[in-house]
Amino acid sequence: MTNRIVTDRLSVDTALLNFVEGQALPGSGIEPAAFWRGMEAILAEFMPRNDALLARRAELQASIDAWWREHKGLAFDVAAHTAFLRDIGYLVPEPQGVMIDTANVDPEIAEVAGPQLVVPVSNARYALNAANARWVSLYDALYGTDAIEPPDPSVRGYDPVRGAKVIGFARGLLDEIAPLAQGSHAQAGAYSIANDQLSVRLLDGTQTGLAQPDRYCGWRGTPTEPTAVLLRNNGLHVEICIDRKHLIGSTDAAGIADLLVEAALTTIQDCEDSVAAVDAADKIGVYRNWLGLMNGQLKTQLSKGKQTFTRRLAEDRRYTGPEGRELTLPGRSLMLVRNVGQHMRSNIVQFDGQDVYETLVDACITVAIALHDVRSLRANSRKGSIYVVKSKMHGPEEVRLANDLFDRVEDMLGLPRHTVKIGVMDEERRTSANLAACIAEARHRIVFINTGFLDRTGDEIHTSMQAGPVLPKEQVKTQPWIGAYEQRNVLIALSMGFAGRAQIGKGMWAMPDQMADMLKAKIAHPQAGANTAWVPSPTAAALHVLHYHRVDVRKAQAALAGRPIPGTDDLLTPPLMHDLPSAQTVKNELDNNIQGILGYVVRWIDQGVGCSKVPDIHDVNLMEDRATLRISSQHVANWLYHGVCTPAQVRETLARMAGVVDQQNAGDAGYQPMTPALAGNIAFQAACDLIFKGREQPSGYTEFILSARRREFKASKGEHR
Repeated sequence: MTNRIVTDRLSVDTALLNFVEGQALPGSGIEPAAFWRGMEAILAEFMPRNDALLARRAELQASIDAWWREHKGLAFDVAAHTAFLRDIGYLVPEPQGVMIDTANVDPEIAEVAGPQLVVPVSNARYALNAANARWVSLYDALYGTDAIEPPDPSVRGYDPVRGAKVIGFARGLLDEIAPLAQGSHAQAGAYSIANDQLSVRLLDGTQTGLAQPDRYCGWRGTPTEPTAVLLRNNGLHVEICIDRKHLIGSTDAAGIADLLVEAALTTIQDCEDSVAAVDAADKIGVYRNWLGLMNGQLKTQLSKGKQTFTRRLAEDRRYTGPEGRELTLPGRSLMLVRNVGQHMRSNIVQFDGQDVYETLVDACITVAIALHDVRSLRANSRKGSIYVVKSKMHGPEEVRLANDLFDRVEDMLGLPRHTVKIGVMDEERRTSANLAACIAEARHRIVFINTGFLDRTGDEIHTSMQAGPVLPKEQVKTQPWIGAYEQRNVLIALSMGFAGRAQIGKGMWAMPDQMADMLKAKIAHPQAGANTAWVPSPTAAALHVLHYHRVDVRKAQAALAGRPIPGTDDLLTPPLMHDLPSAQTVKNELDNNIQGILGYVVRWIDQGVGCSKVPDIHDVNLMEDRATLRISSQHVANWLYHGVCTPAQVRETLARMAGVVDQQNAGDAGYQPMTPALAGNIAFQAACDLIFKGREQPSGYTEFILSARRREFKASKGEHR
């Protein structure tokens, strides 16, 4: 790594400097000298403030550890524990009467409820797929998954029986969201536009229209033979695609070839948990893709069979609306960028000779890159806003730092105050317990809170590490604290004015191949008053959006408004076991946790993959990222510490599961087996570190070990600078 000194106190990796000055800043209106001076001033102010906040985290954790040791063997008294947490400043007074007043929020966040994707921005193909997942084929989503029924592996080519079921399901959806005044869409023989309304000729010759004419909002083609008919329900659009020459449309009485559903309204382009970026080369790749999304120039070459094609950002969609007016709808998901947590340092920039907090660099560079959109294209945010998701913040003091940081970034870049909007991840225990105070600190720019069960559970285990052994993971999910966490998140947000102004989000569906189960379960999120929830793919977004057609989230939120907010008793009661599990339960839990740890870590270390489908111990594909790794590694560390299992058991399981993971990846030509040379395998040693050194990791975070071991691996291949 070579650094260049750019100010008296600031030195920057040469490759990063060349990227910023040669690619990121040109066209943004910001001169390089001014940018680096601004970054220097930000680092001068926020490096010591961040130091102090991290020291405060450690101080509070030490006090909590001591409290649990002093009360070892005593029945848990939540009132006494709560009083203690107030005494040490872990719990702060709740603000009264504070309402958020965030302005210039795009309707995808403020007004319309729908799915949200989270995607590693380091992968151009994934980033583009997610951005373009605003419009997704419902036929493909239904046909290619188990949503209706599992595919028949014996069928080769197109299965007309399966296709008929897909078409039947889709017609049923049209009857739900835009019912006809007479008959059913399944009986439609032709669609046309007459007198500014949708007219439908049924197979028996009856001419009818919509029972609720305002559900129709546009068309393409000609009025007598439209190629597209646009419908709207709960603010979400569905396009009926008509093409009588299409493989499917040619067999359909009405010529319907597909339904395109408006699916992923928003996408988080992630620089954090789903990314493995450990040096300047990695980080430049992350920033370059974000730049391509903001200036509209990102593209990637894809191959399908013998064909190669280029994928780019989708164009906006244009229709003729009522009274002949042109109607333009966004062709892309509204994009947010997630910056890294404030605990990680990086040597890509040094200040006074010290590695800086990477989140400060992220703030400066990702916002500067977004200037290409807000000052020129307005292809992402029509409102001229920049959306940054802040992760892993602990309590209101850290949210205040984020708010102040973006004040300074706005000043540096000449942006009006509160142009930068903040999404707050409610994934750490101190944030959950002080959520209202956290929201109050960012009330002028907050647009998003999201419950993240996995990270939140990892922090729950780490914070209460000294309290005793925790329950098996599946039982942890059934404990009262998780219900209180999910309820408080929604009710506090509604009490502070989120309805119609900001997103209340729920967590990820982690089983990307089990869409039938998702369709049954995930409707609970909009029913709970959440106007967004995470899904693992564009296909999942196309299916999850059906829930937002079926549930009017505005009405759900209105019904919840004014309900009493649960107190913190359940929230602050850790999920501890009272009776030791059987030997078989211990073995099963270790197998499950350690297989997942190894399956994820070996890809992170060897291939630099930060998020992927990893088969579990039962060969069920699960979406894994650092949040899942955190809970699994902390769980084993907790059981080790409290003697539920022994180091020998853990080491035996690690060795045995390494063989299982190797076998599961046998078909991957780029995979490097961990066995038989486990002692010299860097990925295997990283997994061991995560468990045996897990208790001493700040907040149980995995990034420190992962990043160090990934750099070691890259150095062994001559890749790391």
